[in-house]
Amino acid sequence: MKMVIERKQEGEAAKLRRELEELREQIAALKTSVEEKPDYGMGEADPFITRWELDQAMLGDLEERAVSLERQLRRISRGTYGICEVCSKPIDPDRLAVLPDTNLCIDCARSGGV
Repeated sequence: MKMVIERKQEGEAAKLRRELEELREQIAALKTSVEEKPDYGMGEADPFITRWELDQAMLGDLEERAVSLERQLRRISRGTYGICEVCSKPIDPDRLAVLPDTNLCIDCARSGGV
């Protein structure tokens, strides 16, 4: 049984590493695109500034997701991946399939993680 769990976690780790690598590529591309803020005058609506602001927001979201995936990879290495951080019960595999970086079972997530 332990061997099955280890193989499953190795598969999850590989999946998370692939997703993390994709995120890092997206982050690098966005960082390049937001290096220069477009100039605009007072009261002028420039579509480039809107795009820049959206890219800034997306960059923040992607960086947060990358941190979350890194945390899950550490949990895998410690053997705590798939275990709820609040109640210590196993997280449903279907929930992990949809939200691989979750650290709460559905019951604890519904109750606000308390």
